[in-house]
Amino acid sequence: MKSNDKDQVKYIIILFGLSGLILLIKLANLQLFDNTFRAKGNTAAIDKQVIYPERGLIYDRNGELLVYNALVYDLMVTHNRLNPEMDTAKLCQLLNITQEEFESNITKDWTDVRYSPNIPYVFMRHIDPEVFAAFQEHLFEFPGISIQRKNKRIYPHENAAHALGYIREVDREMIEASAGRYKVGDYVGASGIEKQFEELLKGTKGIEYVLKDNIGRKVGPYKDGSLDSIAQSGYELTSSMDLNLQAYGELLMGNKIGSIVAIEPTTGEILSMISAPTYDPNALAINKKRGRTYHELANDTLRPLIDRSIMARYPPGSIFKTILSLIGLQDSIIKYNTGMSCTGAYTMGKYRWGCREHPRPKDVATAIQWSCNTYYFQLFRDIIDKYGARSVDRGLDELVTKLQQFGMGVKLGVDLPNESLGFVPNSEYYNKMYGKGRWRSSTVISAGIGQGELLMNTLQMANVAAIIANRGYYYQPHIIRSYTVDEQKVNIEFDANFCGVDEKHFAPVIEGMENVVRAGAAYSAHISDIPICGKTGTSQNPHGDDHSVFIAFAPKDNPKIAIAVYVENSGYGSRYAAPIASLMIEKYLTNEIRPARKWVEDRMLNADLRPSIRLVSQ
Repeated sequence: MKSNDKDQVKYIIILFGLSGLILLIKLANLQLFDNTFRAKGNTAAIDKQVIYPERGLIYDRNGELLVYNALVYDLMVTHNRLNPEMDTAKLCQLLNITQEEFESNITKDWTDVRYSPNIPYVFMRHIDPEVFAAFQEHLFEFPGISIQRKNKRIYPHENAAHALGYIREVDREMIEASAGRYKVGDYVGASGIEKQFEELLKGTKGIEYVLKDNIGRKVGPYKDGSLDSIAQSGYELTSSMDLNLQAYGELLMGNKIGSIVAIEPTTGEILSMISAPTYDPNALAINKKRGRTYHELANDTLRPLIDRSIMARYPPGSIFKTILSLIGLQDSIIKYNTGMSCTGAYTMGKYRWGCREHPRPKDVATAIQWSCNTYYFQLFRDIIDKYGARSVDRGLDELVTKLQQFGMGVKLGVDLPNESLGFVPNSEYYNKMYGKGRWRSSTVISAGIGQGELLMNTLQMANVAAIIANRGYYYQPHIIRSYTVDEQKVNIEFDANFCGVDEKHFAPVIEGMENVVRAGAAYSAHISDIPICGKTGTSQNPHGDDHSVFIAFAPKDNPKIAIAVYVENSGYGSRYAAPIASLMIEKYLTNEIRPARKWVEDRMLNADLRPSIRLVSQ
């Protein structure tokens, strides 16, 4: 062999030797000196674990806890990491499930965007603590299976289900639209405060990287946890609700259908928001029975899942007369002392609209006190006919604009989902119904007493009571008063909204409302030492018994509470809505019901106004 050839061989040997030495040094470094891959056994994988944050707590205005969290465990599966020869019989025995349940839970449609063979998905949700404790000892025997710690919502009180809302697992559409913020098995607010304030309540997930050995046992943190991130809890919310008042209102509305909304006039804060029938909020907490419970509630013919306080739309009845009076005074259609004769009916040609017997309405205050239909039929016509009978569309549309300033026919912007608009018909609506130029004020006259096509939700009614209590303005009704960020409380405040009627015009209306309670149709709401101003309404119902409605505020000067009560199929406003409102007012202002009024309370608590035949769909 030539000298040159010997040199080339020597160089090649040296090159391979150096390469091997470098690889040995690198391996030694990885095994002995680099904590990233150093383990007490043979390291097989780095496991990325999501740390779920605690969802934000919710309190009432007095610091009572309304919602908190409890730790639960979900069993997760990463399909591509499963051992094909896994002992499924032992797994089923440890988890107390059948082989059929195992097959059903393990099988997924990989074309579904929610699932991936490389990403953990929920195999079994909310494992009982004793089952979890026993299974955890054998977890290493089942590669590809892991435990996910989550929180479920706990409601310490059986109240405010509609307002608080509930959470549910995210669906396919939400995952696709979330740009990675939500994944399979995540929970999201589905209704009420939980939904409206999802971004504040949900918190921020954390990440933990864990080293596991070749049989799936945890070895330690990856890179000493330097890449981990801490889960950040959701914000704490303070509701404006008064738990005691809320619970009392729900008792009063037991075995009834309807709603109550109470507002603090000076802030717009909602003190109570009651929808009846209701349900225990824990019934829809995430648990094994939730699906069946939801099905039962959804198919109940009394529709307990519907939040009647903001979703149901009702004819307001005679409470509308207070608004019509204020608009008539502002536009100089009437004056404070404008009176009118009433013979028990309002007649026009061959048509006759009834009015109950009462003293002659000599002015606005007595017209409200005795709720004279004749007075308000004529006032309504005078308002919308002010440009002439053939220009009724112009007059009506101006009235609609003014009613919107009172919060009618528009959303008030309450911080809850699913608020309805109510309905205020305009000229376009009647033109479609009757034909342009083919209707007059007499055609739509029933709107003058809050009937016909006119519709409001209970929140809008309570807001009208707040406007009158404030003598001309309201604050946007809201149910969250503050939230906490980095231990700093942030108060939520709103600007006042002017209703378009000058303060001076409220005096006769308030006088009339005070007389309604003191010596009128709502004497059943009278409390000797609490001056309550209110207005009853009887909302005609073509499908059954009339509805009972009442709005009020108290005390007369410096009001602390404005309220609306709507009780379906219960007759006159004075029969149920007014007494219930007065009990709520008394409870809020004095924290008790006096012995002299216990009989009123007992009558309301014992009244069962539900339909005599109640069917539940199966």
